[in-house]
Amino acid sequence: MRVLAVFAAAFAAGIGLTQYLLPTGWLLPCAAAALLLACGRLVLNGNAGRRLLLIGTGLALALGWNWLYVRQVAAPMEALAGEEGQVTLTLWDYAVPTAYGAKATVRAEGLPAKVVYYGDASLLDHAPGETVRAAVRFSSASRIREDDVTAFTARGVFLLAYGRGEAEYAPGSAASPRWWPVRLGHAVALRCGALLAGDAGAFLTAILTGDKSGLSVQASADLQEAGIYHILAVSGMHCTFLLSFITVLAGRHRRRLVASCAIPLLLFYVLLTGGSPSVVRACVMMIFLLLAPLLRRESDGPTALSAALFLILLANPFAAASVSLQLSFASMAGLLWLTPRLYRLLAGRGNRSRAVRTLSAALSSSLGALVFTAPLSALYFGSFSLVSPLSNLLCLWAAGIVFLGGLLAVSVSFLLWPLGHLLALVPGLLIRYILAAAHLLARLPYHAVYAADPYLKYWLVYVYLLLAAVCLLKTASRRRYALAAVLAAASLAPTIYLGQARYASAMDALVLDVGQGESVVLASGGQFALVDCGSGSSWYDAGALAAAQLRSMGCRRLDLLVLTHYDADHVNGVEALLSRLPVAAILAPNLPDDNGLQGKLLNSAARRGVPVLFPEAAERTALGRGTLTVFPPVGSGGDNETGLSVLASVGETDLLITGDMGQATERALLRAYDLPDLEALVAGHHGSRTSTSEDLLAALTPETVCISVGSNSYGHPSPEVLRRLSRHGCAVYRTDRQGSIHISMNP
Repeated sequence: MRVLAVFAAAFAAGIGLTQYLLPTGWLLPCAAAALLLACGRLVLNGNAGRRLLLIGTGLALALGWNWLYVRQVAAPMEALAGEEGQVTLTLWDYAVPTAYGAKATVRAEGLPAKVVYYGDASLLDHAPGETVRAAVRFSSASRIREDDVTAFTARGVFLLAYGRGEAEYAPGSAASPRWWPVRLGHAVALRCGALLAGDAGAFLTAILTGDKSGLSVQASADLQEAGIYHILAVSGMHCTFLLSFITVLAGRHRRRLVASCAIPLLLFYVLLTGGSPSVVRACVMMIFLLLAPLLRRESDGPTALSAALFLILLANPFAAASVSLQLSFASMAGLLWLTPRLYRLLAGRGNRSRAVRTLSAALSSSLGALVFTAPLSALYFGSFSLVSPLSNLLCLWAAGIVFLGGLLAVSVSFLLWPLGHLLALVPGLLIRYILAAAHLLARLPYHAVYAADPYLKYWLVYVYLLLAAVCLLKTASRRRYALAAVLAAASLAPTIYLGQARYASAMDALVLDVGQGESVVLASGGQFALVDCGSGSSWYDAGALAAAQLRSMGCRRLDLLVLTHYDADHVNGVEALLSRLPVAAILAPNLPDDNGLQGKLLNSAARRGVPVLFPEAAERTALGRGTLTVFPPVGSGGDNETGLSVLASVGETDLLITGDMGQATERALLRAYDLPDLEALVAGHHGSRTSTSEDLLAALTPETVCISVGSNSYGHPSPEVLRRLSRHGCAVYRTDRQGSIHISMNP
């Protein structure tokens, strides 16, 4: 019996319960109940009794440990939220730029866990180990305004510190060897950018260090849509490359030498890459597998995987909510439990050629990981790639060469730059091959399916029931697996059709839930338009969300993109949208904006050959069975008052979108154009009190009003506006409460 595997799996299950189901007040009583369960060992003998003891003990330890961690670490940190004061912070990593300065992970003097510090741009000039003395205001990292988030707590960060005024810097412990791995990682990233330009350098940086921030939006979108973005998530694949390299150098049969060289190198690589959960998991697994033969124990994948998860959750129970951790372990579970079975089915028995065995191994690995990660991809990212097995088959071999070749080129370049630059040519060519393959595969029709289709979840359940039925059959054969695959593929077509058939009105309007921002889809007769595409909530990718919704409706090309104005929460998703979906034309105001977003938009459109038109008079264009009328700016002042507005009409049914225009500009719009009575209105400026005026409501009498709003500090939607809408008898729908809002428009 795998004693460590059973205990560690029970511990992980207990931590999962504490993070997703059990309130903190229930933890100690449930831990006591788990200990009572462990006492069942006194009644049951043999393996059953031992399993009961291990499971009960693991659960009890998990529940008790989570309670203690909250009491000693999380709660004291959370208690400081809203407080202000002078603190001394030690930089834990290099700072990265933000829209308003820079941010860095730090340790605050006297606090038990890490903090993310937001300061001015001068923070970028300082290195890990240096100290910052600054006045800060603390904010919770687990709840940002009205939204619960796990992105910070999963990394052990429970507070955000916002700098106030000037900060004082000191050398601190910057010269200590403690920071050498971080400094080396930073130096490697800089050298990657020097060796290779553009996305090639950013790709090499990502695959070596895990830092993906330098990749262009287009490259990131292509890799995600093609299902090979995981190549850049430093994980078991990268550790396997390192181990293979050491094994080749030391000799396959010299296990002690391999282990003594590989274990320190793997530990150093964890520090070099910032200790992400995926690389920690891979490192711990590798160490267990390397030590097993030396300790005269059999190498056991499930035990190593469970032990790795145990150590990660012991260090931080909140890591259980990490998306990367869940995907990493799901992928490894698929590789351990499903891939061997698939390999036997694909390769068959007897003497097969090396090409057949290699192809079977690549396909079985890709499919094994995909089966276990597809539900998580659909849940967290709203899609999963159907071409992933093909893209992995085409690109994984190249990724291995890029990793080892790039590592060699970077290492040599520190000693002899010309030779390092020469060695980087091969990785550079292969990176361009990978990016080109991803771009091509991401353009294939139906390369991915999207969770915006509500029927997709039923299809996934059906597919997994099919797979489970085949796996449970003792006489499962290649023919039965092939039949299950055919049934799954055959059922996908009607699933996609049903998802598209939901939008059968003369015109369908969808006010998408993009957080504190706006994006409205208009579809009619197989033609599609989008009004605005942006979000002020950093955890929403408005462009990816809009593209997924449009794809799920059957859109292969967006006929028109209308941008009301250039505020970030209306346009910052355009680059991601253009990276995922062809766009025929863009309409936007020809006015200078305050933040330079117009220039970025024009450059992005020009690179893709998308024409940008600037209406100077009302433009009426057909959209399927309906029409769109785009009104030019009618106000004066800032961006909000000098933007476009859009009227979507089908027969006598009308929907008006005014962007962020204020009440004075709304009255100017009423004076300039003869607008019809409205069946639907998208409230101006996310429900701000300065928009959606009495005059507008009285003149146009909208029956339904949609408010595109998310967690915000502005007080949107304003109680004043809500009362105003109530007085006019409007039915009100909000994206922060109802999610995306679907309006069926018929003549």
